[in-house]
Amino acid sequence: MCLNKKMITFALMNQRTILILLPFFVICAFLWACGEGKHAKMEAGRGDSLLFALGEKKNYTGMINLADSLEVTGDISEQNANRWRGTAYFFLGQMRASEYYYKKVVAAPLLTAYDRLNFNKAARRLSTILMRKGDYEGALRLAVKAEQLAKEDAGGTITDRAVLLTTIGCCQLNLGMNEKASENFNRAYQMYNRIVQEDTVGRLFYHAFTGTSDVADVYFKLRNYIQANQWLDHADEMLRRYESLPASDSALVEKYQARLDLKRAVAKQGMGLSIEAAKSYKKGLGSEFAHSLEGHIAINDYLMAARRYHEAADNLRSLDQLLANNGVSLSLDNIQHYLLPKFRANVGANRRDSAIMVGMKLCDALENAILLAKSGDAIELATIYDTQQKEAEIAQQKNNLTKQRFIGTIIALLLIVVFFTIYILFRRKAQRRLSEAHAKLQNAYNQLEETTAAKERIESELRIAQDIQMSMLPQSFPHQPGLDLYAAMMPAKEVGGDLYCYLQQGELLYFCIGDVSGKGVPASLFMAQATRLFRSLASQHMMPAEIATHMNAALTENNEQGMFVTMFIGLVDLPTGHLDFCNAGHNPPIVIDEEGTCRFIDVLPNAPIGLWPGLDFDGETMASIKHKLLFVYSDGLTEAENLRQEQFGEEHLLHLLGQYHALTSRQIIEMLKGEVDKHRNGAAPNDDLTMLCLELTGE
Repeated sequence: MCLNKKMITFALMNQRTILILLPFFVICAFLWACGEGKHAKMEAGRGDSLLFALGEKKNYTGMINLADSLEVTGDISEQNANRWRGTAYFFLGQMRASEYYYKKVVAAPLLTAYDRLNFNKAARRLSTILMRKGDYEGALRLAVKAEQLAKEDAGGTITDRAVLLTTIGCCQLNLGMNEKASENFNRAYQMYNRIVQEDTVGRLFYHAFTGTSDVADVYFKLRNYIQANQWLDHADEMLRRYESLPASDSALVEKYQARLDLKRAVAKQGMGLSIEAAKSYKKGLGSEFAHSLEGHIAINDYLMAARRYHEAADNLRSLDQLLANNGVSLSLDNIQHYLLPKFRANVGANRRDSAIMVGMKLCDALENAILLAKSGDAIELATIYDTQQKEAEIAQQKNNLTKQRFIGTIIALLLIVVFFTIYILFRRKAQRRLSEAHAKLQNAYNQLEETTAAKERIESELRIAQDIQMSMLPQSFPHQPGLDLYAAMMPAKEVGGDLYCYLQQGELLYFCIGDVSGKGVPASLFMAQATRLFRSLASQHMMPAEIATHMNAALTENNEQGMFVTMFIGLVDLPTGHLDFCNAGHNPPIVIDEEGTCRFIDVLPNAPIGLWPGLDFDGETMASIKHKLLFVYSDGLTEAENLRQEQFGEEHLLHLLGQYHALTSRQIIEMLKGEVDKHRNGAAPNDDLTMLCLELTGE
C-alpha cells in the first residue's frame, strides 16, 4: 500500500512534465518496438539453458539474479524473465512473490509461439497456487485457457496438459460440477497412461502416480469413497508399470505400495467393507513406510475411520518425537495435519487427560504458527516491495541508452518549461502582492496543520516500520531437549540496525547477530537486507565464512553510502556440540562453563561486512560447546551509558554472567535487560542493544 501511495504521488507531481515529454516517450516506444525482433531470436537460446541449470542445482536465488541480468541485456524477454522468477520463488516457498510474477506472465500479450509456451508453463503453476488458496473459479478459468492453448498450439508437453486437466477437474469437483470433473479426470488419466507407456526409464512416473493419487485425495475429502477407491486402482496400475521397468527403485515401489494399501483401507472402510479394509490395513502395516511420520498419519486415518480410537491414540503417542526427528515445524498446515488427528484420537478414546495435554500443546503451537505466518507475510511483502523496486531499476537500465540519444530534445523541452514558468510567475507577482498579508496568515495556519499532520503520519509510519522490522526477527525459538536458545533486540530509536537470526536444518543450527553502522531507518533497511541474505545463504548449507564472503559481495555492490555490518555467524552440530564460526568485526562472544568461569573467545580480525568488495573471510572452530553457555551481544550492551556517561562495561558483564550462569537463556537475557535499565537510571539509550544466548546441555 505504501508503494502504491508513493507511485500515485510521483505521478501527480510529474503530470505536467509527462504531458510535455509525451512526444519523447512516443519515439522511445517506437524504437523499443523495433528492437523486439532481435530479442525474440535470443529468447529460446543460451539464457534458458543457464537458468534451467541453476534450477537443477536448486540455486533459486542465483536464478532470480541471472534472470534480472539477462533481461537487462536483452537475452530474454520480460515475460520469459518473469516466468523464471515465478518458478524460483515457487520453489523457495514464497507463494505471494511467485503469484505476482506468474500473473505478469499470463497477463502479457501472446505474440509469438515462445510467448504461448511461457504462458502455458506459468499458468500450470499459477492455477495450482490459486486452487490451494481456495480460488477455484480463478484457477479453473486460467487452467482451461492454458489447456486449450496447449491443445491448439501443441506448445505444451503431454505432462503439462495432464496436470492442467487434473487441476481443472479438482476445481470443478470443488464447485459441484461433478460430471465435467469426471470427464476431465478421465482425459488426464488417458494422458498419464501415455506418459508411463512412452517412458522407458521411469523419469516421468512421479507425475503420473502423483496425478492419479491427487484425484483420489480430492474424492477422499468429499467422502466419495467409491470414486476414491477407483482412482487408487489407477494409481496402482501406474505403480505396477513402473515396477516392471529395469531401472525401477524397489524401495520407492514398496513405499508407494504401502501408502496405497493404507489409503485403500480407509476407502474400503468408508464403503462399509470392514473385512477388506482390515486386510488392506494389515498389509500396509507390515511395511517400512508404516514407521515413518507420513505412515503414522495414514494409519491413523484408517483407525479413526474404523472407530478404533484407542489404537489411534496409541499410534500417535510418539508423534512429537517423529516431528522432531523429521525437523517438522508446527505451521498452520502441519497443526491441522498432525496435532488435530492426535487430539481427536484421544477424545475418541475418552482419554481426557491426554486430550487436554494435546489440546494445550495445540493452542501453544497455533499461537506460534500464527506469529510465524505473520512474520512470513511481512517478509514476503518486503520481497514484493523489493521486486517492484528492482523492476523499476531494470526498466531504467534498459532505457538509459535511449535517453542519451534524446538528451538534446529533453534539454530543449526543459528550457521551454522554464520559460513558461518564469512568464507565469511574473504575471502572478502583482496579484500575489495584493493578497500577501492574508496569504502569510493563511500559510502560517496551513503550515501548522501540515506540520502536525506530517508529524503524526511520520510517527505512525515509524511504528508500522518497527512492527515490520520486529516481525522479521524470530520471536519463537526451538523447544527440544538439550537445546536452550533465546535472543532479543531493543532498538535505540523506533527502528534500529541490530539484528539476530537463526535457522535450524535438521541437526544443524545456524545463528547470527549483527550491528549495522548508524541507526534509524537507513540502518533498518540495511539490516533487513542482511537478514534476508543470511537466511538465503544458510538455507544452502554454507559454512559461516562462506556466508560472510557471499554477503560481503552482495552488500558492497552499489553501496554508495558506505554502510556496513559487523556480524558473528555460527553453525552448531547439535549432537556433537561442534561450533564453526566467523567473526566479521563484531565483539568477541563469551563462553561460560558449568562452574561459572567466563572468558572471551579469541577471534580472527576479519573486516566488517559491506566495506570492501572481494574479501574472503576466515572461519574458526570450537571442538564442542556442550555443557557450556555461549553469549553473543552487540556493543550497545557494554557501551550503555548512564546520565554521567559511564559505560556498563565488560567487567560488569562478566561478573553478572558468572553469577547467574545457571539461569536459562531467556532468564539471562531478561536479567541483563533489567541490569542495563538500572545502570542507565533514566538516560535515553545511546545505541541499539541485541543479545543471543545459546546452551547445549547434552541431554
